[in-house]
Amino acid sequence: MRVIILEDNPILAEGLGLLLSNSGFEVAAVAADVDGFEQALADHQVDIAIVDVRLPPTFTDEGLRAAIKARSERPAFPVLVFSQYVEEIYAAELLAAGSEGVGYLLKDRVSRVDEFLEAVRRVAAGGTVLDPEVVSQLMVKKSNPLDRLTPREQEVLALMAEGLGNTAIATKLVVSEGAVHKHVGNVFLKLDLPVSDSGHRRVLAVLAYLGL
Repeated sequence: MRVIILEDNPILAEGLGLLLSNSGFEVAAVAADVDGFEQALADHQVDIAIVDVRLPPTFTDEGLRAAIKARSERPAFPVLVFSQYVEEIYAAELLAAGSEGVGYLLKDRVSRVDEFLEAVRRVAAGGTVLDPEVVSQLMVKKSNPLDRLTPREQEVLALMAEGLGNTAIATKLVVSEGAVHKHVGNVFLKLDLPVSDSGHRRVLAVLAYLGL
């Protein structure tokens, strides 16, 4: 799996590169700014980009805007935002721009290497991975259109938004996987999601949860 890293901190960029290389990934390029990132995308065929949010020259939202642009030019191009910050407006735009292959993790909350590597693999495979704090901040300013869901169904949907599958949700809530399957089915029905493959419906449910 080939990766591009967009990170202006040379120590962190080097560390990410070594971690990924030692874990079976191929780091095609490391860029420190948006121009370098766009050039790397033009020069290399890659499976996923890992991007920071705040980059030169203004250190505000350059990374997120670069990710949004990349996904607009390459639909469903997998992007994992790995940052210290949640930029609500652009994070919502990034998620709304495409329903597959997107993640947003906060650096300070990733406590285990294997969790990070699994997130990279999941996003590259077309999945969605969201840090709970990202979900929380995106929900703060939005009215909740999900009143039809029971508290337990909302809890299951929140964990779906974090990228957890049914087995992981069952473990988290200390219930059976069959119970989770039933709750997920109720979520789909109550949100009037079209009948399609379950993976696509999960993405639509998460987008509905985030109000996107």
